[in-house]
Amino acid sequence: MNVLILGATSDIAIACAEKYLLDGHHLSLAARNADQLQIIAKDIEIRHNKKVDHYVFDALDYEKHDVFYNSLQAKPDIVVWAIGILGDQEEAQASWETSRDIIGANYSSAVSLLNIVANDFESRKSGIIVGIGSVAGDRGRQSNYIYGSTKAAFEAYLSGMRNRLVKSGVHVLTVKPGFVDTKMTAGMDLPKPLTAKPEQVAIKIVKAARKKKNVIYVLPVWRLIMLTIKLIPEGIFKKLKL
Repeated sequence: MNVLILGATSDIAIACAEKYLLDGHHLSLAARNADQLQIIAKDIEIRHNKKVDHYVFDALDYEKHDVFYNSLQAKPDIVVWAIGILGDQEEAQASWETSRDIIGANYSSAVSLLNIVANDFESRKSGIIVGIGSVAGDRGRQSNYIYGSTKAAFEAYLSGMRNRLVKSGVHVLTVKPGFVDTKMTAGMDLPKPLTAKPEQVAIKIVKAARKKKNVIYVLPVWRLIMLTIKLIPEGIFKKLKL
């Protein structure tokens, strides 16, 4: 099967690429940073002695999404959306440009490209779409509600698409990693029991996609944590510092 990984320079995406390649799939990697992408693709090719296709893809260049997808040498059977930025909440509060960048990277670009994928998969009556979301989308909190709101929107989008495509034999998986030890979280004081490694996330993604799971929390403890947070009455919740 052909696997297209979008945002292929992220730590989670690289781990997914390794896992899918070891499982015998053909890889197509796409990302904005051409130099970094080429290094990653070449490294994988040398270590595994397998050809890896790679494409420069700017998620925010919406008008070229069709051109990009139609240029793929091998149409994918599995698509993994691993593009996203955390951004800075305080900067986003003060600057629409910063908010717009977060919204674009985490939500609107995904809708633009995955609509194209969904239509293709629907016509072929097969395929798997994997969207990497976040527990931050489960409830808005003052510390990251700009980022969290994009992930909430992305989750609703994936849920609706899953509902639409199931009758066509297309599966949609929503992944909620929780804290992950990556470049994006470097320097943060993350609690070890609540923090996954990229390799853990990749293993869970591949396994869940194969079993056609709908929504997964990479570390099960996050399901309980976020359920507790969602159950706090709004009158109390709004006074908490979260």
